[in-house]
Amino acid sequence: MFNQNPLKNLSWWGRSLIGIAIAAIIITITIIQPTSAGIAPLPDPYLTTGKLAEGEKVFSDYLKNNAQDDKTRFGLGVIQFMRGIERLSQSLYRYGTIPSPLTSSIPILRLPIPQNPKPEVLTYDGLQQVFQTWIDDLATVRTTIAPIKDQNLKLTLRLGLIRLDLDGNGKLENTDTLWRVFNAVTGANVTEKEAQQFLIAFDRGDVLWLQGYTHVLGAIAEFLRAYDSRELFAACAHLFFQKVDTPHKAWLSTKPSKTDDYSPNFPEILDVVAAVHLAKFPLVEPQRMTTILSHMKSVISLSRESWKSILAETDNDREWIPNPKQLSVIPDVRVTSEMVSSWQKSLNEIDTILAGKNNLPFWRDPQLSINFARIFTEPRNFDLIGWFQGTAATPYLEKGKVTDMRVWDEMVRAFGSDLFNFVVWFN
Repeated sequence: MFNQNPLKNLSWWGRSLIGIAIAAIIITITIIQPTSAGIAPLPDPYLTTGKLAEGEKVFSDYLKNNAQDDKTRFGLGVIQFMRGIERLSQSLYRYGTIPSPLTSSIPILRLPIPQNPKPEVLTYDGLQQVFQTWIDDLATVRTTIAPIKDQNLKLTLRLGLIRLDLDGNGKLENTDTLWRVFNAVTGANVTEKEAQQFLIAFDRGDVLWLQGYTHVLGAIAEFLRAYDSRELFAACAHLFFQKVDTPHKAWLSTKPSKTDDYSPNFPEILDVVAAVHLAKFPLVEPQRMTTILSHMKSVISLSRESWKSILAETDNDREWIPNPKQLSVIPDVRVTSEMVSSWQKSLNEIDTILAGKNNLPFWRDPQLSINFARIFTEPRNFDLIGWFQGTAATPYLEKGKVTDMRVWDEMVRAFGSDLFNFVVWFN
């Protein structure tokens, strides 16, 4: 007969070993087994498989109990930013964006969206909702990454391998990888092999860079919402979308040319002329103009803070935006001390312009200058031709201090013919 308590048959030493083993197992389970806080997720598995919605939920749930984990917070911000781009693309697909040389001239329509065989009819209000959703998505990213303070943060991502469901069909095609999207938008010629090797170690400076970019894009979208462009939409939206709710259906059947050797037909030329003529919009939401000014001020502040962090870096680890002592992951691109110095001077100068302390020169009268800040604090109806001709600037003309042109001359010397590309990159 076995004793009902087999531990009594063991020596004191044996029972002690069993007790230690049980205690070790309990401690191990406590440490290894996921708690309510969970184990920090990594963004790559969600980004490279296109599971952005799932990734956003996983990261959001984790941060509820780990709000101070800045690395995970930045990962969530990247996922949210990519999901915003995906949502924008899917909206444009739903309404049947027309791929053409004319469409590709508009940045927001340049995404490589496949043609929809059964598009929905696009209304003016529907297009405005697309813009508003994009604004809201950018605000979500900002809210997520704004609390990040970790100066030693580092998140390594294979940016080019991120996958986006551009048409919302739930299937990821070869054209859905970010490196192909990048080629379509910029005209670059990145190969799949280069995309696989394009590994970026994002750091604190890049967090501020992304935050600044949400303000840049947000300012553009806010401008589209501030004015009433219904008349332009009714007359010309058919150039960009397959089905448009317009009173001009009887004769607006012209579709833009799709050939690589772009040669617009006569009706299309007239439509473009009409678009310029109709770029005269009533102001309907003036508070958005104040928001735009706030966005621009934030861009300058964040760029200054970003460069402070970048210049303090002492490593040289797969840099997105390098300081003059580092190398960028972008081949054959160097950032010089002269570039950084001229950039920082330009930030200071733009600060004075946005504050209304320095004005912009007015080409029609050297004795007067444009108070740029007042365009946003005292907004009026928008008139494209009026701004080119000069009369739209009249309410903002004054005799004031003009921006120091030496600052802008120095930028041209520092960046040369690549000035525009660097401005877009540096943000």
